[in-house]
Amino acid sequence: MSHENQGGEYPELYVRFLCLFNLERDYYTCHDVMEELWLEEGRDLFYQGLLQTAVGLHHCRNQNTGGAVKLMTAALNKLVSYPDVFMGIDVAKLKQDVEAYLDQLQDCARQSIPHDDLTIEILDPILKRLVHENKG
Repeated sequence: MSHENQGGEYPELYVRFLCLFNLERDYYTCHDVMEELWLEEGRDLFYQGLLQTAVGLHHCRNQNTGGAVKLMTAALNKLVSYPDVFMGIDVAKLKQDVEAYLDQLQDCARQSIPHDDLTIEILDPILKRLVHENKG
């Protein structure tokens, strides 16, 4: 699978995923969208890392700390080999945010787990426009 996005061309499901993740905060549905893209694209590790990040956040919302730690750790393991800027997003910031989230999860043990939202920073203005046009 080529992640080249000449002319700002991104898979429609990728744009939809980012809209659901960043704007609608619907981690369950965006997981479904990304799973479809992940399967279409031959189980690509980049997409799997994004998918696992969304599932980890979904687990947090449902107070499933173990599931959240497992999925977010797996997401980091997938995303670690990708460049800081990739597919129009700030992958370095996403990795830092997921690491910080994991630290919070591990610190709180049996106390109330965090359920803060994460935002995937979109650097490509074309992708940013596509995501905002996709809302609704």
